[in-house]
Amino acid sequence: MAPSNHHLISFLLSLFFFMTVSQSQPSFRPKALILPVTKDPSSLQYLTQLNQRTPLVPVKLTLDLGGQYLWVDYEKGYLSSSYKPALCGSAQCSLAKTKTCFSECCSSSPKPGSYNNTCGLIADNTVSQTYSLRQLGQDFVTIQSTDGSNPGKIVKVPNFILTCAATFMLQGLAKGVEGMAGLGWTKISLPAQFSAAFSFRRKFAICLSSGKGVVFFGDGPYNMLPTNIDISKSLIYTPLIFNNVSTASAHFAGDTSSDYFIGVNSIKVNGKNVPLNKTLLQFDEYGFGGMKMSTVQPYTVLHASIHKAVVTVFAKELSGVPTVAGVGPFELCYNSTAIGSTPVGPAVPVIDLVLQSSNVYWRIYGGNSMVQVKEDVICLGIVDGGENPTTPIVIGGHQVEDNLLQFDLAASRLGFSSSLLFRQTSCANFDYTSTA
Repeated sequence: MAPSNHHLISFLLSLFFFMTVSQSQPSFRPKALILPVTKDPSSLQYLTQLNQRTPLVPVKLTLDLGGQYLWVDYEKGYLSSSYKPALCGSAQCSLAKTKTCFSECCSSSPKPGSYNNTCGLIADNTVSQTYSLRQLGQDFVTIQSTDGSNPGKIVKVPNFILTCAATFMLQGLAKGVEGMAGLGWTKISLPAQFSAAFSFRRKFAICLSSGKGVVFFGDGPYNMLPTNIDISKSLIYTPLIFNNVSTASAHFAGDTSSDYFIGVNSIKVNGKNVPLNKTLLQFDEYGFGGMKMSTVQPYTVLHASIHKAVVTVFAKELSGVPTVAGVGPFELCYNSTAIGSTPVGPAVPVIDLVLQSSNVYWRIYGGNSMVQVKEDVICLGIVDGGENPTTPIVIGGHQVEDNLLQFDLAASRLGFSSSLLFRQTSCANFDYTSTA
């Protein structure tokens, strides 16, 4: 995107939300917001909930770190007096970067999908890899503010942009889910809309766990029990990278991916270099390559050659522990009774993702690298992604649990903490006792 267009769209977004929010709540402007997150044990998806519509309805959503925006099912009784379609040529359509216009439609009843002359946008289910073109609209949303330590007042965004989706788009999502909450690098993702609505820095953070977790919108502190420790301190930083690879919806719009990529130069296991085809770590002319983070992939997925190399070196470094038969989707498994424990999980070799320089690395300890699959069986939690994946390294949800990831979109950088267990806390330790 040309700088002038980028600045124009940013101005339109800020102006749009400033006008709508200031009219409804002039006396309070939060510095940060929170969304509680829980992990669904069946689907291994991370779920959250937004209160939306008029009257307010709690809407359960699957969290999608790279998702472009909020989309919800409109076919199963979406009723709201505050819903408004985005008319063709409107500011909302510009922000969504869509030129699709539905010139004819079915009726004029007040619900999504029933208006003429409205914008269309693709709803993209990144779990089932399905998508459909549906209406762009806006509706009322509420979310809880925070001082970094506790939930505060509930605040509202009257004109939150979303796209509608047909019920079949829920295929593959957790039971009871009605859509997906996209946190990706776009102008109408949740982080972009919340920061524009309340004029705080374009920054958000995720802190996931096997139980409860939290998403913060805005800057820290991000304080955790038991000692009210600010986990945003002492982060390690690496640049975020734009990538031109197209997802289904990005391809339709002719846009870049909304996923978050970082550069990786090498991988080490116990300090030993893993032999890699370095060309896989670079982006080609079509945008294939590199490393991204995902909350819809439960475990890290690697290009077949990278997977084989990591498994080989890891097995060599842990050769003193008896292996057992692999348990799908994992190849390398051990008798867990032969492995000791540490404050950061099983006592296994550490894995380092070496980033922009040799002294900047993301260290993965046993609590994140290993998965307990049976009572006495533990496996290296990486999955073979085949010979032709779009992205050779996709860091999955299990590998980022109890790690703080802070996405500073204004500065185009990622801050990461490594395991919070070293600091005697975890992502499940946010104090949800309200101070409002």
